[in-house]
Amino acid sequence: MTSLATARLIVVKVGSSLVVDPASGAEDAGWLAGLAGDLRRLSQRGQKVVIVSSGAVALGRRRLGLKRRALTLPEKQAAAATGQPLLMRAWETALAPAGLTAAQILMTPDDTEVRRRYLNARATLETLLELGVTPVVNENDTVATEEIRYGDNDRLAARVAQMVGADLLVLLSDVDGLYTADPRRDASARHIPRVESLTPDIEAMGGGAHVGSGGMATKLAAVRIAAAAGCSTLIALGRDGAPLLAVEEGAKSTLFAAAATPAAAYKAWIAGSLAPQGALVVDEGAARALRAGKSLLSAGVTAVEGVFDKGDAVVVRDGAGREVARGLSRYDAADALRIVGLKSSAIEPALGYSAGPLIHADDLALAG
Repeated sequence: MTSLATARLIVVKVGSSLVVDPASGAEDAGWLAGLAGDLRRLSQRGQKVVIVSSGAVALGRRRLGLKRRALTLPEKQAAAATGQPLLMRAWETALAPAGLTAAQILMTPDDTEVRRRYLNARATLETLLELGVTPVVNENDTVATEEIRYGDNDRLAARVAQMVGADLLVLLSDVDGLYTADPRRDASARHIPRVESLTPDIEAMGGGAHVGSGGMATKLAAVRIAAAAGCSTLIALGRDGAPLLAVEEGAKSTLFAAAATPAAAYKAWIAGSLAPQGALVVDEGAARALRAGKSLLSAGVTAVEGVFDKGDAVVVRDGAGREVARGLSRYDAADALRIVGLKSSAIEPALGYSAGPLIHADDLALAG
């Protein structure tokens, strides 16, 4: 089971109640500095981290003097617009002394549900991580309406973990994990340190334990999303000065296992969950390369069939019509047709841009 010590790529979600000091309504600089120390330690171990952070609306409403508890949608959007720069400044101020660079990423559900936008967002996040930058992700509340929102950052964090292929999602909360019942109401409630499978009985335990804005039920919904992507989830108490270190030193938490690795889950999704929109026919050399785990290069493609967009699933067949693989095309059908048979170095002169191979090995699932 993946743990904080062994995870390669970690998504850490923090809520408003952690980022914002409840007494002053301003950012909690001391807590943020403590978490930054945690992130520096992970970075020094070679681990990469994406942060999903709430707090923009809370910081913005304080700056705007909006004291009513229930804000209208335009007021929430105004608060988010005002608070997002404050939130990023707080993260930059906290991360810089730890030697870390922050980058702002604002998302709406279309960025994780529409494949073209999904691929673009994923490429941005992957590039930031390769450059050693710490992405700070938040929902774009300045433009999202109630009908097109994630609803809470637990779900957003799970979608981000799915997008980047994280092997651990950490939900920092105001409880130290899952209990058999709400511990604030039932003195006999038992803490559960490990969950191997998210069964209906486990989900029922979280149904009444509403904590913070999302509650335990939404955290378990995030666990399910992450598990389907091969990502384990850790729910831990966030209030400690260095919450991740506290978990590694034995603080209570609940770790939910994923049944597969992120890569295996992603390839299974490509192979079995997406309806192919077209086909690419390849020569024998390309077919052998694919079976050896290589990407599909345009030089090995002999024909393009159907109409598809960038990010759509396509079937890859050999000259005899046998299915070799399925994958996500990095080009639409019209551009794929223009680069059939071309070497990689000739793609940009032909199209004016290059998105790399037609199908990257990471986005390809072999037949059988």
